[in-house]
Amino acid sequence: MTAEKRNFEISLAGWSLHRSIGEGEGKIPMLDMPKLARDEFGIGAIELVNHMLAASDTNYLDKLAKNAADHDVTILLTMVDGEGAIGAPDKAERQDAVARHQKWIDITEYLGGHSMRMNWTGSEGGIAERPAELKTFIDRCVPEFRKLCDYADTKGINVLIENHGGPSSEPGALLQLMVAVDHPRFGTLPDFGNFPEHVDNYLATDLMMNFAKAVSAKCHDFDDETGDETVLDYERLIAIVVDQHGYDGYIGIEFEGGRLSEFDGIKACKKLLERLRG
Repeated sequence: MTAEKRNFEISLAGWSLHRSIGEGEGKIPMLDMPKLARDEFGIGAIELVNHMLAASDTNYLDKLAKNAADHDVTILLTMVDGEGAIGAPDKAERQDAVARHQKWIDITEYLGGHSMRMNWTGSEGGIAERPAELKTFIDRCVPEFRKLCDYADTKGINVLIENHGGPSSEPGALLQLMVAVDHPRFGTLPDFGNFPEHVDNYLATDLMMNFAKAVSAKCHDFDDETGDETVLDYERLIAIVVDQHGYDGYIGIEFEGGRLSEFDGIKACKKLLERLRG
């Protein structure tokens, strides 16, 4: 049974359009994403992906910010990939990762966002199953995360970890990291679908919501008759996120399906979220 009225907003993650947006022939320029979000989908908030930006200089960022303002679209956060391993065994590599992510904190602040999402990398595979090694890994990550969060605090920006592979997709390991870093700017970005098969998506989402500052509605396909997502029980997920944890921020559409076009998948997910919102 859907709640009579739920209090959350809907945003659009840039990754939903990673096949459509680009600089090549027939592609939609990233600078046009705010217009696209508003005019095509009726969505007034977007989430950026660092690799989808054609540039990161102030001239480019000013154009993106102006386009967002012109279409009354808010830029919420930046999802950052490929900027170094903050948990690398080598201290110099960890320090380099901190510096490279500080740049994206600056960019996120410049664009008026509230958070930068980064990856928790630098460990060997399967480390979550080896408690002693996991503790060593977490211990060497903590100072660097705190340094990054202290910097982010001066900018009014949060640092978020999504379940995005490796130990970050193991809720037990991720929660240990959250507790160990223990910083008000440090939080999670639960993605409904980025968990390995042995992890219960619903329990994991529930656990991550204790530290959540943003939420990602991963979706792949929808039932043509009911409009429900075919892999995940969205009613159950939204009940966990909103009803149980009282989350009233943005839930970002992140469509990754292959049967529907990106445009149709985004519209189907928005329709489902609106129905569940009441």
